[in-house]
Amino acid sequence: MKFRPIVLPLFLAVALASVYFLPSAGEMAQSAVRMELPPGLETWHFKAIPPSEAEIETLAKDTEFSKAICLSARPGEFDAEGRIIPDRIDLSVVLSGVDINNSIHRPERCMLAQGHQILSSYDKELRLDNGKAITVKRIRSTQRIPTNEEGSEHLELDCLTYYFFVGHDTITNDHLERTLIDMKDRLIKGIDQRWAYVSTSMWFGKLPWANGPSITEAEADDKITDFLEMFAESRIDWGQMAP
Repeated sequence: MKFRPIVLPLFLAVALASVYFLPSAGEMAQSAVRMELPPGLETWHFKAIPPSEAEIETLAKDTEFSKAICLSARPGEFDAEGRIIPDRIDLSVVLSGVDINNSIHRPERCMLAQGHQILSSYDKELRLDNGKAITVKRIRSTQRIPTNEEGSEHLELDCLTYYFFVGHDTITNDHLERTLIDMKDRLIKGIDQRWAYVSTSMWFGKLPWANGPSITEAEADDKITDFLEMFAESRIDWGQMAP
């Protein structure tokens, strides 16, 4: 009887490990996300940036990246030199390669490596203007960013991150569910999927480089969810989604 509590974790571990031994299905189903980023969305302007060296080295060679710093001017807010103070959202879309064994992985693992200390994490539903709804993961964290080459000095910032995965006809915010879908598609449908990981993040609080007022967590939440709803509605092929 005392061994029962380990049965379920052991079963999940075996199930997850088995995906690496499944034969390739051959047919590849493309993600419904549009990888090419637009110049902007409404008041947001996109500045494309390359993936980091760590991302390139960690993921498979055929992984695709679309990343941007997104800026939107705060109406009537200027710094001491008269320059517009913008809100900033970091956008990242990572499309897995054809080999599921070297696919995208659980995002929280990357966040820890990037200096995040995760304080809370939960699911949140976003309702789009097109009548669709998606469930995303909301993460509240603090991020330590080195400010010198030696890494001995840091800047600590409050951060909100939202993410979800987009498959061929499915959206999920759960890495385990995504893995189980892959297993089912290989065994039953005879297909592989390319999944896209969509992530948006925003710092809030008193930002040291901005002379304007602090951004509250609630304000950051509103800004980032509005942005993500616009992005999801316009950059996902909803005709490809399962009903």
